[in-house]
Amino acid sequence: MIQFRIQPDSEIPASSQLFNQIRFAIASRQYPPGYKLPSTRALAMQTGLHRNTISKVYRQLEDDGLVESLAGSGIYVRAQGHEGGSRLQSPILNENPQAYKVVQQALDELLFQGCSLNQAREIFLAEVDWRLRCSARVLVTVPTSDIGAGELMVQELEQSLKIPVQLVVMEELAAVLEKTTSATVVTSRYFIGDVEVIAAPKAVRVIPLDIYDYAKEFELLKHLPKDSCVGIISLSSGIVRAAEVILHGLRGDELLVMTAQPKDIYKLHAIVKRAQLIISDQASFASVQAAVQMLQEDIIRPPKLVRCDNYIGTTSINLLKRELGLA
Repeated sequence: MIQFRIQPDSEIPASSQLFNQIRFAIASRQYPPGYKLPSTRALAMQTGLHRNTISKVYRQLEDDGLVESLAGSGIYVRAQGHEGGSRLQSPILNENPQAYKVVQQALDELLFQGCSLNQAREIFLAEVDWRLRCSARVLVTVPTSDIGAGELMVQELEQSLKIPVQLVVMEELAAVLEKTTSATVVTSRYFIGDVEVIAAPKAVRVIPLDIYDYAKEFELLKHLPKDSCVGIISLSSGIVRAAEVILHGLRGDELLVMTAQPKDIYKLHAIVKRAQLIISDQASFASVQAAVQMLQEDIIRPPKLVRCDNYIGTTSINLLKRELGLA
């Protein structure tokens, strides 16, 4: 950080001293175009001047066209002459000047690393083009043994992203990728290693998704009375297997845990008749409700039903939106 020094016994007013030092920093490129000037508070601590004096200097710099103030962001050094060019007239840049500064910084870094402007241009265009092409086709892949997990992901992604999503079993993924020039392949972090091996030779990107943490549901299970019966219903065979292991670690033999997939009617009905609490994923909830309705005459006390609204973690959904350019 440049150290500005004020001579209190000088005949030159303190504001003029600071103005001239900042102007020199800009002219000498110590403060290059796009550089964010220190806050008035930081500069007051450094120079001993009142913040009102510094604000006055900043206003003078802005009046002279050396800096520009961006509401809620700060004061930045303006590009001058050919540095700005016609791009400053672009409506997109005027609407989002901060994004322009990010591009400037990225370009400066590439040039610093030895890229020419033409090379940097090709890098930017290639990356944008690749992301656009990959985003045009989104594939969810899981092993056949847990096809239900894929169905859950497709359902939630189409609901959140508002674009078509295709389910491909992992055993057929290589053949599908042979017929496409680009795509985004999405899978649960459980399967990411196997998927990356299949996708590595192809022109695709692979994005792992974290599953929902089920913190709210686990908290509920922690406080269930001993010897309670709990039902876990999910399209995903992997989830029901994991639930049995995790609940045993959480409560040991204190709870009776019964699991089923919604297509297994016999097991589903047994759970409805026995369990005090049934936890279900969103896709299976209607089947659970239908079973409770059908068996209501055989049930002394209907089970409490809890629906998990997510299979994919919210953070993963937001990251995927950003990667696909949908955020």
